[in-house]
Amino acid sequence: MPPDLEVDRIADHLDRLYRAAWALCGGREDAEDLVQETCARVLGRRRTITGDDPLPYLMTVLRNTHVDLLRSRARRPQTTELDPERAESTADPVDALSAREVFEAIGQLPQEFREVVAAVDVAGLSYAEAAKALGVPQGTVMSRLYRGRARLADRLRD
Repeated sequence: MPPDLEVDRIADHLDRLYRAAWALCGGREDAEDLVQETCARVLGRRRTITGDDPLPYLMTVLRNTHVDLLRSRARRPQTTELDPERAESTADPVDALSAREVFEAIGQLPQEFREVVAAVDVAGLSYAEAAKALGVPQGTVMSRLYRGRARLADRLRD
């Protein structure tokens, strides 16, 4: 019988989920909300997973939660932020600025590229794990990753 998904196993992957969420959302606050909502959904009921690593499953839940949140936001009136977006606090302001620029560039990618870049480059999933988490063939992951990285390079070069 496959093991139940335990809270400790989720906590081990929070950093990777957060980085992937930031890449999907393009902002720190939205990423925090997305990870919190993902954890609430996963912990809301008993889950049984297959395999040794729960990260691909958690990435699938993260992606599905993100899509659900986008759909619900599309039905709501649009609002604007009053405060300018700030970089994540780190010891080195240059690193914080660079990270913010990269995450903003990832956030501007089309959805299919953003999901693959977030899964592989940010969360560190293998091509096979990303393909399973996103529900697409592995070749599609590789193709979208190549094109997404090319677009990122063009944006960051400017």
